[in-house]
Amino acid sequence: MTRIIAGTARGTRLDVPGAGTRPTSDRVRESLFGALESLDAIADARVLDLYAGSGALGLEALSRGARSADLVERGRQAAAVVRRNAAAVAKASGTATARVQEATVRAFLGRASGPYDLVFTDPPYDIDDEAMDGDLAALAPLLSDDAVVVVERARRSAAPDFAAAGLRVFREKTYGDTTLWWAEPGPQDAASAEVQPETESQSR
Repeated sequence: MTRIIAGTARGTRLDVPGAGTRPTSDRVRESLFGALESLDAIADARVLDLYAGSGALGLEALSRGARSADLVERGRQAAAVVRRNAAAVAKASGTATARVQEATVRAFLGRASGPYDLVFTDPPYDIDDEAMDGDLAALAPLLSDDAVVVVERARRSAAPDFAAAGLRVFREKTYGDTTLWWAEPGPQDAASAEVQPETESQSR
């Protein structure tokens, strides 16, 4: 069972698609959103949730004060689940319903106008490196100047090619079998190239 952790829709239950998705665990979401709030990256943000699954990441952001959210999910059944979850969060919080985009990530990025301030991309763990890097390259023109991009992949996966997309990694953290990379627009410099990976025990 997945629920909204905090904010105006706290406690709202979210359905999870029966197959083909991998929800971010509650402990990872709690740590992630605590850090995002410390960066003041959520309030009034325009959010994009790619490979949305249940929509938990984008909907959590809405509950915590984001201005809007586009939730992108290509599977018809999964997209229907996201719509139900978005309606439940809107009812509980009184905020506008998130926009559910039933499309592939690349197709949506090709027609989206942006800009987005906060982006979550949580692709299936079996996505290949070329597809992951292509997503980031297509996303880059849609970002605001101070955007935060959070990428979730399996710990065993190679780091995406952020530099090729014009993004700079400023944080990397591992939770069990999951790794999160945090990036922002800008060239990779010596300081960001030396970002040290964190484990859960090193949580701030």
